[in-house]
Amino acid sequence: MTEDARIRRKPEQVDPVRGRVIFCAAMFAGVFLLLAGRMAQIALFSPSTAQASSFAEAGPVGRPDILDRNGVLLATDLQVASVYADPRDVWDPEETARALVTVFPELDEEVLLAKLKAKTGFVWIKRDITPRQHAAVHDLGLPGIDFRQELKRVYPNGRAAAHVVGFVDVDNKGLGGIERAIDTTLADKVAHGEPVRLSIDLRVQHVVEDELAATIQTFSAIGGTGVVVDVKTGEVIAMVSLPDFDPNHVAADPAENRFNRATLGVYEMGSTFKSFNTAMALDAGVTSRDMFDARAPIRIGRFSIRDYHPMGRALSVEEIFEHSSNIGSANMARRMGTERQKQFLADMGQLAPVVMELPERGAPLSPRNWGEVELMTIAFGHGIAVSPMHVVAGVTAMANGGMYIQPTMLKREAGADLHERRVLKPETSKEMNRLFRLVVEKGTARKADVPGYPVGGKTGTAEKSKAGGYARKALLSSFIGVFPADAPEYAILIIIDEPKGTKETAGYATGGWTAAPATSRIVARIAPMLGVEPRLDPRNQPPGIADKNSDAIQMAQDH
Repeated sequence: MTEDARIRRKPEQVDPVRGRVIFCAAMFAGVFLLLAGRMAQIALFSPSTAQASSFAEAGPVGRPDILDRNGVLLATDLQVASVYADPRDVWDPEETARALVTVFPELDEEVLLAKLKAKTGFVWIKRDITPRQHAAVHDLGLPGIDFRQELKRVYPNGRAAAHVVGFVDVDNKGLGGIERAIDTTLADKVAHGEPVRLSIDLRVQHVVEDELAATIQTFSAIGGTGVVVDVKTGEVIAMVSLPDFDPNHVAADPAENRFNRATLGVYEMGSTFKSFNTAMALDAGVTSRDMFDARAPIRIGRFSIRDYHPMGRALSVEEIFEHSSNIGSANMARRMGTERQKQFLADMGQLAPVVMELPERGAPLSPRNWGEVELMTIAFGHGIAVSPMHVVAGVTAMANGGMYIQPTMLKREAGADLHERRVLKPETSKEMNRLFRLVVEKGTARKADVPGYPVGGKTGTAEKSKAGGYARKALLSSFIGVFPADAPEYAILIIIDEPKGTKETAGYATGGWTAAPATSRIVARIAPMLGVEPRLDPRNQPPGIADKNSDAIQMAQDH
């Protein structure tokens, strides 16, 4: 046997070795295929490191800007830094807490130390820090301490239109006004990246705020509200509630300042509500010349309905409105009846919350048992409580030809749906405008007039309700009006809450002495801004003797 033969092996001896080699090769091939497949998946379907980094830098999604009707910025987002800790990566909690307090002395070191010792993976240290604080913390080089970019809501005009715009919390979530509506009822209407344009005109807003604040100060009142509405579109041009707050620093003002008197508060409006009673009668076929008994008080059990300046005779509808007769108004309502009154007020939007964008909307308080007593007291604005926005929306219909238009805080473009419905005959609207003007020319609202811009309207002075009756010295003095009176374009309501008489007003604090003069000053300032053409009206006399005569007449009427 040769050497080659001796070393040659049998086939059955070679096969096991070859099998093991093939098996191992197959195993390695499978692993490589799996790795290759995973790499392909990552390459095709996962973002790269650079992409992931760019996503992180993009920051949180912001809120839309809020603008006034002319494009003035009312609210926007700014990107700010906040500092946080991952306690698992903090090397020395005690030293880290001491170091951070040197940058943020307002923080409690013990509370901070407890955070740094927590077992969680994330705790806030300080949110919304300044660039200087950011640099100071960065220079400390503390392990486990890092920064996160956040969005901070900023209101460039501060308190202006605060109750309209609203405010957000620390996480940029809307908590009031349009800010809250953006997150709720307007969420599906706000286009991504597009600003929310309000109906508010910031120029008009500033004027109403300024004059209302001055009136509140003059009469030592506790608050007030003012609303201006376009009677043809229902757009709210200005809406003020005082006292107010700064949405940039919400906690700095008392919580009650956030209460929106214009839309959330409901009040017994007094004589301004006689506008509804008169419109109801006229729309039912009564004429301004029809007479109603106003000779003596109406007795209801142990109570009586009286006039502040009784005429002692029957009065026409025109005279009842001009002289603000409670007795005449009550007898007009008697002729109309309870069911007609209820239906009319419902049609005029006075028995349900006003439909509009703001979440702060008060529900009217109306009688559970609506009998004859309620019928008569509601005729002159007692026994039913509504918000100022209710009254303005109703008077808008009286002024614009009889169409109730759903009020809005958003700018309406030409041709937009006004959500309107007819609630009065056109001739009723025309007659109401004439009566509104009459009250300013001859009645209790002389001080509301403006040379060149004739105003029409109705004063109101209501005693605020209290347990068991009314507080005689706690008044709600108001004026609801339209201008220009011959062809109304805007409705305005001014309310002064608990004014006190002054020496200049001979101690009077009624609507004719408080809200009406404020209205005059407001209209004089805003009418040119709004493009209202001045009228040449000889009945609008310049200041002088006419004003003194008017004061004497009004004192007699208020008395």
